[in-house]
Amino acid sequence: MELLNGRQLAKEIKEELAEEVNHRKAAGHRAPHLAAVLVGEDPASEVYVRNKVRSCERVGFDSTLIRRPADISQEALIAIVHDLNRDDSIDGFIVQLPLPKHIEEEQITLAIDPRKDVDGFHPTNFGRMAQGMPCYLPATPAGILEMIRRYEIPTEGKEVVVIGRSNIVGTPMGILLSRKAYPGNATVTVCHSRTKNLGDHTRRADIIIAAIGRPNFVTADMVKQGAVIIDVGINRVEDPSAKKGYRLCGDVAFEEVSGKAGYLTPVPGGVGQLTVVSLLMNTLKANKGEVYG
Repeated sequence: MELLNGRQLAKEIKEELAEEVNHRKAAGHRAPHLAAVLVGEDPASEVYVRNKVRSCERVGFDSTLIRRPADISQEALIAIVHDLNRDDSIDGFIVQLPLPKHIEEEQITLAIDPRKDVDGFHPTNFGRMAQGMPCYLPATPAGILEMIRRYEIPTEGKEVVVIGRSNIVGTPMGILLSRKAYPGNATVTVCHSRTKNLGDHTRRADIIIAAIGRPNFVTADMVKQGAVIIDVGINRVEDPSAKKGYRLCGDVAFEEVSGKAGYLTPVPGGVGQLTVVSLLMNTLKANKGEVYG
C-alpha cells in the first residue's frame, strides 16, 4: 500500500507557487491578493482561516482577514461582499462557511462576483465546470484531482465510486472524473445515504472517494484488493487518551482498509492539506486573468 501524502504534495506545490509569484513580482506584477471573511468564532473555521492566511504569507501572496461578530445581519454581510467585488486590489475572496443560522448561505454565495469566487461555489463557476469551460474548481475536488495527477493514478476506463453528493465535494467529483480529460474518462457512480446495498457498489470500484462525514464508515469488507481510497472526511471522535480528549479520523477505517488498498490517504495529512493549496492556485489564476480575463 502506498500512502497518498497530501502534506508533502502541499509543500511541493507551495514551493512552486512561491517561485512563480517571485518571478511575477520581478516582472512588475503585483502579488496575488486573497481575502477571507470570518463571521463568528467557530473553532474549526478559525483554524482553517488561520491556515489560509499563513499559507498566503509563505507563498508571497497578500491576504486580508475581515472579522465580524456572529450577530451580523445578512444585509451587512452582503454589503461586505459587494465591497470586495468592487475592490480591484483583491483578486479573490471567500466567505468562510458555516455561517450563523440566521444568514442564508445561498444568498451570500450568489452575491459573490463569479470572477472572484475562488472557492468555486457560485452557480456560474459550477455550471462552467459541468460544461468543461474555464472556471474556478471547488477547492477540495481540485486538490483531489491534483493528487491523482501527481501520483499518476490511472483513471481512464476505471470504476469510481463517490460516497457523498454534496455540492462542495461529491457532486463536483462525479462531474470531473467523468469528463473527457485526465484525470477523468472514468465511469462514476455517486452513492449517498439513500443508496441501497452500498457495498455492492464499492466492492467493484477501482477508486473510492469517501466524503460522507461518518467516522470509519468505509471498512475493509467494502473494498476490493488494490483499490485507490481517497478519504475526504475529517471527523472528531472522543479519545480519553488524547491530550485534547478527541482525535481526528476520516470516513475510512484506516488501519483495516490499509491492508487491502493500493493507495490510501491518511487523516490528517491527506486531502485536507491540498484544499488550501487549491484555493491559492485559484487565486493565482484570478491574479493572472486565466479564467475570466
